[in-house]
Amino acid sequence: MTIPSTSAAKPAVAIIGGGVVGLSIGWRLAQAGCAVDIYEKGTAGAGASRAAAGMLAAGVEAEPGEQSLLPLCRESQRRWPGFAAELEAASGMRVGLRQEGTLAVALTRDDVEHLRSTYEFQRGLGLELHWLHGAAVKEREPFLNPRTSAGVFSPADGQVDNRQVCAALILAFAKAGGRLHQRTGVQAVDIAAGRVRGVVVDGDLRPADAVVLAAGAWSRQIAGLPAGAMPPVRPVKGQMLSVRMDPANPLLRHVVWPPKCYLVPRLNGTLIVGATTEEKGWDESLTAGGVLALLEAAWRALPGIEELPIAEMWTGFRPGSRDDAPVLGPAPGVDGLVLATGHHRNGILLTPVTADSIAELVLTGRTADVIAGFGMGRFGGGG
Repeated sequence: MTIPSTSAAKPAVAIIGGGVVGLSIGWRLAQAGCAVDIYEKGTAGAGASRAAAGMLAAGVEAEPGEQSLLPLCRESQRRWPGFAAELEAASGMRVGLRQEGTLAVALTRDDVEHLRSTYEFQRGLGLELHWLHGAAVKEREPFLNPRTSAGVFSPADGQVDNRQVCAALILAFAKAGGRLHQRTGVQAVDIAAGRVRGVVVDGDLRPADAVVLAAGAWSRQIAGLPAGAMPPVRPVKGQMLSVRMDPANPLLRHVVWPPKCYLVPRLNGTLIVGATTEEKGWDESLTAGGVLALLEAAWRALPGIEELPIAEMWTGFRPGSRDDAPVLGPAPGVDGLVLATGHHRNGILLTPVTADSIAELVLTGRTADVIAGFGMGRFGGGG
């Protein structure tokens, strides 16, 4: 991919989408001296990036069929401490990085068998995981159900506060000289003779040397993309809620994965309970069944949750691809168009490696080895 710049220094870049992926790429490019405009149809960071739980769970989330994704996830997890420190220094904000490890727990005999099978699969991938008997789990998290039978501790997994990350990225991007256009949707990508010319906003062409499509689940709604460059991304609905703990005496201190839910404690006392996975298109409604399923699963693992006030309930749309892995790299047949979408449930985890690799691609035309297997070519062309 070749990207001629309009100046003697760096290319001018238009980024479609102001979530954590678009913001982080924009920040990296602005740091490098590019003129960067991010166009967000709503409020920056208010979509899937806000709805997420912020887990950095390359270990406990490793699943059969996703072995090719694991190296990318582990590499991004490795980069998170440095990325967080740099972002905090640039923005003056904390992003809530916590590295105390993550627990997956089993409550029944069937749960234990399932957990054991998952543990053996993940250990076979070279992940550092530790099997714990029920008493050892309760030593780490004493308010879990007394019937907790076993657990797996993943020391490398942790969390960040995704909402704070987005707020920090907005500030860091602005301080680096980037321009953020909120409530400004891109109508189309303008392409002529196989090369992007810019984006169309309010009927006007906004020229750019490179365009980065980072619109998450909305990526297929941008006009002007040829069939071969259309990423196969769809919305995958998730319902979530949060309750309020006493920050001085929280019920949980680790991220915990019981059967059928996950529990993410924040330092401010918020406890996030997530999440459903639903193929419901753009249906953003909260349902009684979805909320009930989450609360019941959380209560079975952490009985004390029934005393806690509900703070918030919400839905979000993960950008799912055909294989649930991200779509990263140059768009086939369109010089200057770069894809950074389809992260599904790993958008927060994959932020550092996505930002670094896509910025490198825009600046040098080189596709980093770590993302080389995640381009559109794996789908046989077209979406």
